[in-house]
Amino acid sequence: MEFVDANNRQLGLIALFVSGLWGVTPIGRKPESAPKVLLLGYNGANNTGAEAKLLATIVDIRSLLGPSAMLTVPSLDVANLRRYLREEERLKIVKVPTTYRRTIRRLVREHDLVVLVEGSCYIETFTKALLDAYLWGTRCAAELGKPCIAYAVDSGQVSEASVGKIREDASKTDLIVMRTFAGAKRMREWNVTAPIEVAADTAFLFKPDPADADLLERELPSSQVVGIAAVDFHLFPVVPRLWGRRSRCYKWPFYYSWSEERRKAAARLAQDFAELADWVIEVHDRSIALMCMESLDDALANDILARMKRPERVRIFSASRYNASQMASVLRGLDLLITSRYHAGALSLEGHVPQVAIAHDVRLADLYEEIGMKEEFFFEHVEPDLFQKVRDRAERLLRDPGRIREALALAHHEQVERARLARQLTGQFLRSRGWDVNI
Repeated sequence: MEFVDANNRQLGLIALFVSGLWGVTPIGRKPESAPKVLLLGYNGANNTGAEAKLLATIVDIRSLLGPSAMLTVPSLDVANLRRYLREEERLKIVKVPTTYRRTIRRLVREHDLVVLVEGSCYIETFTKALLDAYLWGTRCAAELGKPCIAYAVDSGQVSEASVGKIREDASKTDLIVMRTFAGAKRMREWNVTAPIEVAADTAFLFKPDPADADLLERELPSSQVVGIAAVDFHLFPVVPRLWGRRSRCYKWPFYYSWSEERRKAAARLAQDFAELADWVIEVHDRSIALMCMESLDDALANDILARMKRPERVRIFSASRYNASQMASVLRGLDLLITSRYHAGALSLEGHVPQVAIAHDVRLADLYEEIGMKEEFFFEHVEPDLFQKVRDRAERLLRDPGRIREALALAHHEQVERARLARQLTGQFLRSRGWDVNI
């Protein structure tokens, strides 16, 4: 993945232009009544993983601080967020603009605790803008004297310039709970000085609605199903521009990377996935579930479907239509998963679903290392003869899934036990600061 310093400089200039700079006066205090907690993350993006992780984190925070705690969830798109998160007396959803700095600072000032809930917190594979937002929230918390916790997060590919920013700003965090050992190692190698602990992704604690348990059977009756969670790697990173084509705009002023070469590469990727899906149908008599873990995956899924010989054996399950409960239920009912999405692999684990990864960043590599799948069933997306290798592994797993299912059952149990540590570590930290918590 390329990281272009010129794009980073553009982003900084845009942020300064629209947000401005101003001074602050630290006003640190303990909550005098029910604590107010700001949950800062990738909320309302029609992203299944972010949705599941947020909901599980809310359960953790409520169990620690009690039902009277006031939770605030900011979002770029509050309509999307309200699809799966219901506002109530003690939970508020607030709009944040893409030019976010003033709003985030105000929200931090109004709350007693800042919790960074986005798993890809210290990563810029998709865009540097999100990394900057989380570091800005951390910096505001430090300047305003508010405790800040990074809750079951990760680190990954970043530019050299961003390593320096992470070192400076993430070191101001009061507690960083990483979701993988490799992620924690990277943070220490970047000389981040904040306390760093390791748990696991709180999405492993997410519980779907039992009413969704038979969703896959309802959508693809009398079928055994293979899932494909594909990502168009060629759209990223999202970069800042003052103008561009509307079809390539993520949210102004951020646009997908695009060129004629990238367009051709995306077409080849769709064709490769279409041929893989047709092979599954024709050779193994399985139907196909195209899993769009974020709404931006929809275009690729539709392209794959349009290229297939047997589209009648395919269903698209998109996060723009199905909530995290429904998507997780589908994932856990699969015979096999071929995934480029981290949370597709993570959320399917409770179903002990055999899987093969086609990765474009370190998140799947780290997960597969921890669950014992990396040596045999992990591939980088630029690997030669990629889809033939994926087909070979899929063949093996479809013919004899038993050994892998047993290994994944043990791996899932370990991840769940570790995920529970995030709540325990946070409770111990807050108690050390004089907060009343239920550990």
